[in-house]
Formats: sequence, structure tokens, C-alpha cells
Amino acid sequence: MNQVRAGFITFVGRPNVGKSTLTNALVGQKIAITSSKPQTTRKAIRGIVNTEKAQLIIVDTPGIHRPRTLLGQRLNDVVEQTLSEVDVIGFCIPADEKIGPGDAYINTALDKYPRAKLIALVTKSEKVSRDALAEQLVAVNALRNWEAIIPVSAVSGEQLDDLKDVLGDLVPLSPPLYPADQLTEETLESRICELIREAALEESREELPHSLAVTIEEHGERSDGSIYDIHANLFVERDSQKPIIIGKGGSRLKQIGSDARKEIEALLGRRVMLKIHVKVAPSWQQDPKQLGRLGL
Repeated sequence: MNQVRAGFITFVGRPNVGKSTLTNALVGQKIAITSSKPQTTRKAIRGIVNTEKAQLIIVDTPGIHRPRTLLGQRLNDVVEQTLSEVDVIGFCIPADEKIGPGDAYINTALDKYPRAKLIALVTKSEKVSRDALAEQLVAVNALRNWEAIIPVSAVSGEQLDDLKDVLGDLVPLSPPLYPADQLTEETLESRICELIREAALEESREELPHSLAVTIEEHGERSDGSIYDIHANLFVERDSQKPIIIGKGGSRLKQIGSDARKEIEALLGRRVMLKIHVKVAPSWQQDPKQLGRLGL
């Protein structure tokens, strides 16, 4: 494959507009976890897409928000740094929601990043009629002069190839920056941690998402190759949060383990024995040392 272009792309937008889902769809593998809870993504995750004419490095970032903790400020710093360095920014606006104040705020904020070329992506296009989609495209077009406006569906795959073509034309002339067979920079340990956190997010109550963090104590294949063992720690911030995660008779923790194990087995392609221990790290979101130990 003789590639002559390569560059970095990131997607921005309000919470739950499908940024991580779109990243995964473009890469063709789940490298970023998804959840209905806001601020699911906690760091810049790079996914690598190779096309016939370009290598596209998709950088999935946390959502921009008003920080209330040291962790929150660090997440915003990650976003700011990423936006100032990428070659293309894709502004994601869902097809099934009217453009609102949050979209207007982000659109104005994009002026701070003159280095990047700007495109608009109308996501979740499968959810609306053709007429409704056309109306949304007109509304998005009125926001500014975009390099391109593309309706996409990460679920059905609609126009993802067109998006790759457009991005390939917009990134700079460059040899490939990563080996052709590499899909992400994320380590196996990091991906396992995220899959466990994703399962915990889906099973936990609304007040817990920001209080959850995961580390791996140890992991590896048994000597006979039969099973891959994983011992993980799931951290909360207060003693009162432990029973919420564990559930009555351990029911919620068991479900978290079951859900996570299925995803990890799909990632590894082998049987997994997953053990999760719930621990308390008091006020870890505000503690620089604990954030460092948790890899944040």
C-alpha cells in the first residue's frame, strides 16, 4: 500500500453524540468504550485507520465540560491539547436533535484552533427520515463555512467510506506514522481496564460514573494455555459506594464481571477467568498521587 498522506483527526460535540462509537466504527474494532453516561472517555485514545490513499489517526478524547475536580481539569487539558495539535476536527451533531446552545458554544470555540480543517458530521443519520436529515444538513451548513458536511451512521455504516475519503484528502502529505497492522496505541492492560469500567458504568447508579476507576493487579495465560486469568481492582471514592457496586448478595458485581468478561473474551479470542475486587480510594479524583497510580 503506497500511502502519501497521514494525519490526526478528532471528533467534538456534546455528550452522547456518538464520537466514540464513530471512532470504533471507522477503526473496525472496539478501541474506545461507549456509555450513555457523560464523560465516559478519560484520555486521548488513538485509533488507526488505513485506506488506499492515507493513514488516519483518530484521536478519541473526553468531552468538554465544566470541571469540578482535578480529574475534570485534567480531562479538559487533554481535549485542549488534542484540538490544538490535530489536522482535522469533525464537529458531530446528531441528526435527531435540534441544534442547541451547547452546539453553538462548541462551534464558537472551534475558532480557537485555526490549525485544523473543520468538517461537520451529522451523526445517527439512521434515526431520521430523509426530509428530516435534509433539514438538519441545512441547519448545520448555516453554522459556518465547512470543508465538508457528511451525514453518517456508525450503526449502519452509512457513508463511513465517504468520510474516510474526505479525511484522506484533508490530512497532510506524509508517510505512514504507524505500522499498517496497528489499530491503536492502547496497551492490552489499558483496554481490559476500560472494558471493565464500561460494564460497571452500565450497571451502576447515576451518581457513580465519575467515582469509578479500574486497575489490573495481574493478568496472563495459564501454563496449559486453557484460560486467561485477570485480577482487577474496581475503585470507588467512599465506603458507602461499595455496596452500590457489589449489589445485594454480590448480584451487581457478578453482572459487571459477566458483561466485562464477554467483551474481554471477544478482544482476546480465548476463555477468560475474571476476578474483580472493589476497593475504596478516598477522594481519588482530587488527589494527584492517586490519579497517578490510577494512570490518570
